[in-house]
Amino acid sequence: MDATISLPVWAFAVLAFLAGWAVLDRLLRPAMRAVLRRRANRVIDELNTRLPLRIPSFKLTKREVLVDQLRFDPKVLEAAEAFAKETGAPREDVQKRVQRYAMEIVPAFNAWIYFRAGYAVARAVARSLYRVRIGSADDEGLAAIPDGSTVVFVMNHRSNMDYILLSYLAAERTALSYAVGEWARIWPIQSLVRATGAYFVRRDANDPLYRRVLERYVAMATAHGVPQAVYPEGGLSKDGALRPPKLGLIDYMLRGFDPNGARDLVFVPVGVNYDRVLEDRTLIQDRSPAQGKASARDTISGTLRFVLQNLRLLATNDWHRFGYACVSFGSPLSTKAWLSSRSLDLGAVSREDRFVAVQSLAGELMARIARIVPVLPVSLVSSVFAAAPGRALSEIELKAEVLARWRTLEEAGAEVYVPRGDQDYAVTFGLRMLLSRHLVTKENGLFRAVPAELPLLRYYANAIPSIDQPGL
Repeated sequence: MDATISLPVWAFAVLAFLAGWAVLDRLLRPAMRAVLRRRANRVIDELNTRLPLRIPSFKLTKREVLVDQLRFDPKVLEAAEAFAKETGAPREDVQKRVQRYAMEIVPAFNAWIYFRAGYAVARAVARSLYRVRIGSADDEGLAAIPDGSTVVFVMNHRSNMDYILLSYLAAERTALSYAVGEWARIWPIQSLVRATGAYFVRRDANDPLYRRVLERYVAMATAHGVPQAVYPEGGLSKDGALRPPKLGLIDYMLRGFDPNGARDLVFVPVGVNYDRVLEDRTLIQDRSPAQGKASARDTISGTLRFVLQNLRLLATNDWHRFGYACVSFGSPLSTKAWLSSRSLDLGAVSREDRFVAVQSLAGELMARIARIVPVLPVSLVSSVFAAAPGRALSEIELKAEVLARWRTLEEAGAEVYVPRGDQDYAVTFGLRMLLSRHLVTKENGLFRAVPAELPLLRYYANAIPSIDQPGL
């Protein structure tokens, strides 16, 4: 019993690693899960007493249970059977494929991570980068949403900051579930994103089996009242203007909607705008045929330069926030009321008529979003320089033209945000932002657009909704 055993160093290292892994897997991880679960339950009990939109039980169900529900959903099983017959693949392989898709899509919501850690991070990031403001909100309409309704926030997509900004501002009402692209499926971001209740979407997937699994998850979440946030444009705007809506996720929500059921499906339009979009140069480069699409290497190097430049400014006390970030919440649209006003039953019409109806609803949502996208100082000042690229303007001329556009937009019903309630300050602030970024130059008291920066000036000018759009 007292014998000494000698081991090579490599063998000892392997045994030590396996022992450490066993302790981590069998003791520390379960203990950590138990602690997080207790914290999450305390948060849920507290939040459900004060949140206007309670956290539905579906969102709190264990991920393994939701994955199984999705795998064995009758419509998913039907799609898997059809896929196996069409491709000749063994049913077992098809079922494994379905399970892989379900595991990829279904989130693992944790209330403590969302409302405690996530909210604190989102608040800190948003407020450290921007002067965050709420432009307008239909508080009466939001308060009048019937209890038990499935609420879906539909918004324009300006920046990846949208996720952080809306989560921060909406946290006093509910926990939102986002559809997130494949860019976030990297470790450790993937686990954190899932813990916030987001689900992953392959934007350009042509696999009909994958689309059916995704459709059924969205329909299940909608039927169980999960509050969601959707970007109808399907991706970031590359020219600053609103893009035509894509029908995918909205159609998935409507496919499982019963207009005669107890639960309504309510869409809340949200408009967001920034004085500076962090990805602006990458986005306009992606759009430029001459430059070609930005490579991953270009994107990473550009991001590093941006970060290092701002760290340098921070170190020299010359750093300033990136202007205003403003969000407006519009009047809710009830799907029951919308269908009733058109005497429509989506379950009884042909596929073509259904497509037309969904397209009409998506178009109305985009028009509502366009009406409430906040017009910010940088967009207004940029619109003057973009309209007359070679023209030199004095400060008085510039302010006169900006204020004239201001009046036109307000008369058309646009949401113009006036920081500090001072129009003169707003114009001065917008001009200062453009000068600091070297998009505009000042020579002999005259201001002129930098020719090479006209695409970026147009990008910000395009953020102003056109007065020719419906409702404006």
